Amino acid sequence: MNFIWTIAFMAIVGAAIGAVTNHLAIKMLFRPHEAKYIGSWRVPFTPGLIPKRRDELAKQLGNTVINHLLTPDIFKRKYFNEEMQEKTTKLIVRQLNEKILLSDKTIADWLKLGGLENIASMANGKIENQVDIQFQQLKSRFEQETIRELAPAEWQQKADTKVGEIVAYILEKGEEFFESEQGKMTVKNLIDDFLSTKGTLGSMIQMFVGESSSLAGKVQPEILKFLKAPGTKNMLENIVRNEWEKLKDRPIVEIIDGFDFEPVIANVKKYLTEQLAIEELLSHSLVHYFPEATEWTQTKLVPRLTNFAFIEAEAKLEEVLRKMKLEDMVKEQVDSFPVERLEDIVLGISKREFKMITVLGGVLGGLIGIIQGIIVFITG
Repeated sequence: MNFIWTIAFMAIVGAAIGAVTNHLAIKMLFRPHEAKYIGSWRVPFTPGLIPKRRDELAKQLGNTVINHLLTPDIFKRKYFNEEMQEKTTKLIVRQLNEKILLSDKTIADWLKLGGLENIASMANGKIENQVDIQFQQLKSRFEQETIRELAPAEWQQKADTKVGEIVAYILEKGEEFFESEQGKMTVKNLIDDFLSTKGTLGSMIQMFVGESSSLAGKVQPEILKFLKAPGTKNMLENIVRNEWEKLKDRPIVEIIDGFDFEPVIANVKKYLTEQLAIEELLSHSLVHYFPEATEWTQTKLVPRLTNFAFIEAEAKLEEVLRKMKLEDMVKEQVDSFPVERLEDIVLGISKREFKMITVLGGVLGGLIGIIQGIIVFITG
């Protein structure tokens, strides 16, 4: 009977010691959360293992994340592959079509989203202002420069060659005019006007030559003979050339003096505003001007940009991860994470396993107690 009581007593004591020891060991992983002191002496095993090794844990966890969990190779296998590139391309194309290219928003609406309103009025105002500026600059040049200085040399040479043609044209039209009935009447009227201004002398001339019509008939052939004479053309060419040369050396402002440019400027502004029709241009959507944009972006633009972005991102991945300093981020987060919260998380996840460890400690302690009881009984 003593044997049984001894074995039972030793088993109970051993189980209690094993269970309490394991339970205490589990608690000492986290508790106490800070060091305990008796006077200036720090109580051993305080704080708990995890709070005490918190800095080292954070550093090792950061290194583990960088070296084993979030390595560049893992990122490349996970995100830098053809499947992901194809998904990215489709996503960008879909978003471009839905949000921009096939949107009902007009160009004016897009500009308004960018903070630009009343663009048409602003543009028209800029155009009118530029017209005024350009006219003032042109007017300033007219006041200072002559035709010889302002006109291109090619234009002046071409004008010089046209003098002969202009004189020939004038003489030709003059001959046609004086050969016509209207020309004859003009000569008669000129003679009548001349004689009427001479008083008695005019009357005497009419008495000698007869009616002005007969005098006109004599004067008209002489006029035609004068117009057809080679010397007449040379004389007129010389006169026109001399006057043209003088004209080229005069400031342009003298030639256009008294000309009202305001109506011209107003018409230029009106013409530009009507032709540009900026308000009308801004009232259409993007697809109105670029109907092929969706196909172009889907087949050319987006695939090329996506491919370029993936190549560049993959090439810069290691540098980016290094600059991000993920190990420092992990360390900071672990350092700032409350130990109480970490304890709740770990215990909440492993509560059942920790209970089993406690029970296992009790079972092992009980077996050890039984073995000790047998040894004590035998040796006793």
